[in-house]
Amino acid sequence: MITSDQAFNMLGMCVVASPAFLLAIFSLTSLFDWRLSERSMARYTQFSVLLGLFAALAILVLMLATGRRQVPLEFGNWVVIPDHEEAFHFHLKFVFDRLSVPFTILSFVLCGTIGAFTSRYLHREPGYNRFFVLYAFFLLGMIVSSLAGTIETLFFGWEFVGLSSALLVAFFHERPNPVRNGQRVWVIYRIADAAFLVAALALHHQTGAGDFSELMGDGDWPLGKTDISESSALFVGLLLLLAAAGKSALVPFSGWLPRAMEGPTPSSAIFYGALSVHLGAFLLLRVSPLLEASIVLSACVVIVGLTSAVFGALASRVQTDIKSALAFASLTQVGIIVAEIGLGLRYIALIHIIGHACLRTLQLLRAPTLLHDYHTLENAIGSHLPHLSKPGSAWVQDSVKAWVYRFSMERGFLDETLHQFIVRPFVRVFRWCNSAEQRWTEFLSGDEKNVSGDVKTQSDSLEEFV
Repeated sequence: MITSDQAFNMLGMCVVASPAFLLAIFSLTSLFDWRLSERSMARYTQFSVLLGLFAALAILVLMLATGRRQVPLEFGNWVVIPDHEEAFHFHLKFVFDRLSVPFTILSFVLCGTIGAFTSRYLHREPGYNRFFVLYAFFLLGMIVSSLAGTIETLFFGWEFVGLSSALLVAFFHERPNPVRNGQRVWVIYRIADAAFLVAALALHHQTGAGDFSELMGDGDWPLGKTDISESSALFVGLLLLLAAAGKSALVPFSGWLPRAMEGPTPSSAIFYGALSVHLGAFLLLRVSPLLEASIVLSACVVIVGLTSAVFGALASRVQTDIKSALAFASLTQVGIIVAEIGLGLRYIALIHIIGHACLRTLQLLRAPTLLHDYHTLENAIGSHLPHLSKPGSAWVQDSVKAWVYRFSMERGFLDETLHQFIVRPFVRVFRWCNSAEQRWTEFLSGDEKNVSGDVKTQSDSLEEFV
């Protein structure tokens, strides 16, 4: 007779193992150049997604039947760094609760939809195999992030999502623009990840561990109460807000969002319309006890959310391509979701995430056929569809409205600001590090002429690229 705890453990293992199995299959076959057919890759994807989805649904049904509101799945300490007072450890733990289970089910449903769409959309494309390898990275990252029971486990999944995101933006690497835009996305992600790491260390120092159960005290999400002081909650919370803003393209990091549309339509739908763009909001939901501990932190979250919503609403109305318009429309809704979190409306924010993710996925997947549908509709009615009036003299007459229109057209000047004050300094620092490493190699090897030439060539090419 299988007990409920054993059933939870087996089903939980299926949820976590299904995307890991998919990544292992696609990665190993690509590593050893064992080319799978498109049909085989589609079937492996379908099997993995359905296995994880049904296991997650079974866990939901079992939790409702038994009245359990939190089910932990422990994998022990993987890395332990001893210290004089206490050891820092990487504790791999997954938690099934009222936040993680709906987000996991959403991830499987939307990833399965995108996988089925991509198997036809990228049919016979040269990058078909590469896309599905990165897709498997993303799926595993989303499941790990959704179920993470510790902040270090969440960071592990967070990095998988960021890596696959930047590489899919640069998917068409034969052209310079996608590569350049992928680099910009990666730089912003590095800033967000640095803030996340500092917050994780601070949380370890405050609670003695990175376990979210220690953060929330005795209560389950969203009823937990943190024991850390208001000043500590403000410090850790602001760092996590910075990480969430970078991941979800909130103001002031919104400039890279339209550049991320360089990737294929399926990656744009799953990343910046459905799941990845909501990962920052999910992080804030997971650490919501910090918001209750600090009124200032909650106010900062509301201000960032409302500012991003207003900016997204203005920018989306003047975009000339459908994917950028949908991207900024997504930013508007994500900003509202973040404001809801800051106001303490946890369940409303979760429902908003689920509904918005499904809607944006549908819209972005329909974007490539929008022009065809438009022409079909015109042929059906026998005339041209009426066009909306463009902002013209009525706007120009009012200097304030003209400035708002210019501000929206230039996307808040955030793209150029990020380029000048974040991307370029970031790349220059790492170019200097590369040059210093090459000079040290030159000193050790004695091959001064060749290494110096390589350093100069790499530096010049990178300067031209940036």
